[in-house]
Amino acid sequence: MKIKIEKEWCLRMAEIEGDAEIGIGPLAVDPVFPGESVPAMLSDENEPHIAFGRFVRLMRRQRGLSLEKLAADADVDMSVLVEIENDPHHRPELRTTYQLANYFGVSQSGLMQVAGLTARKDAILSEEAVRFAARSEPTAVLTPEESEALEAFVAVLSKKR
Repeated sequence: MKIKIEKEWCLRMAEIEGDAEIGIGPLAVDPVFPGESVPAMLSDENEPHIAFGRFVRLMRRQRGLSLEKLAADADVDMSVLVEIENDPHHRPELRTTYQLANYFGVSQSGLMQVAGLTARKDAILSEEAVRFAARSEPTAVLTPEESEALEAFVAVLSKKR
């Protein structure tokens, strides 16, 4: 069986789509049924992304690393680290998340979930990510509460899945 997609169909779908994206991901929209919501596993919430950026920042600060040193040690581009730490909407590449998980010694699958790269499979991890993000405000020195929040989050993140 061969499927043939006509040029007219593609143009009609692009017109229906407007400014939205077609495909998978948090911004995906079904152009044929625009009123339909995105499936739960593809829905996007900012909290885990905030938690990912704050996790990277606090782990870096806890270890006394500059962005430049972390970038070199983890083999990650420094500009990507700046985006991760400062933009809660930044979605890192799989390789970047993998490198950071290995460098920090945490679960790769857990960190990928927190970064928003995989479907949320672990409700406890998602809840802890939100709690961690809420309790960890960026400051010059880690407060005892931030240290406690970071340790609790690392413990959950480090569990093998």
